Amino acid sequence: MGKTHDRISERLRTFIEEQPVFFTATAPLACDGTVNLSPKGLRGSLAVLDELTVAYLDFAGSNAETVAHLRENGRITLMWCAFSGPPNIVRVHGRGEPVFRDDPRFPQLLERFPGIDATQHGLRAIIVVHAELIRDTCGYAVPFMTYDEDRTLHGSRFARETDATLDAYFAKKEHVATSLDGLPGLPLPLPPSP
Repeated sequence: MGKTHDRISERLRTFIEEQPVFFTATAPLACDGTVNLSPKGLRGSLAVLDELTVAYLDFAGSNAETVAHLRENGRITLMWCAFSGPPNIVRVHGRGEPVFRDDPRFPQLLERFPGIDATQHGLRAIIVVHAELIRDTCGYAVPFMTYDEDRTLHGSRFARETDATLDAYFAKKEHVATSLDGLPGLPLPLPPSP
C-alpha cells in the first residue's frame, strides 16, 4: 500500500509530470488559523528540479494564503493523484519558499518552465519546495475522471494586465498583501516582470 521514498525517482517524476492537476496544502502556526488547500493546474507550470526539489509557478489570484503560510513557517504538502490509469497518490511533504520576481534566483528558475508564457498569467512568484518526506499510496478510492484541456480563462483574463494594473488589482484584494489570518502575504508593490 503506502511506501516512503528517499528521493523523487524517475518513476515518481514521470507520474508527477503527467498529472494535469495537483494540490497544495499549507497552514499557519496558530492552532486556530485557516488551513489552505489549493488546486493547481496549467500544463507546464510545475517542474521537478531534482530528486528532492519541486517548483511551481504562482499566478495571479484573489488571495495569497500559500505565500503567507510559507513566509511564516515554510510547511507545505503537494499531492498528485491519478484520475486515469493505475491508481496512485504521491505526496511531497517539505519546506517551501516563495521566490519573488526581484529575487536573483528568479530568472534562472523561470527557465525551468519553457512551455509557459508566464507574463500571460500574472506571475507573482515561483514556489520552491524542498522535500523532507516523499510517499505514495494506492489511491484505490480516487474516481476515474478525464482531462479534456486547460481552461483558457485565467490566461485571457491576466494577459491584458501590465505590472502597474496587476499591482492595482492586487492592492484592491483584501487577502493578497495580508492572509485571512493577518499574516504578511504577497509583498506589494510587485517588482517588475523579468
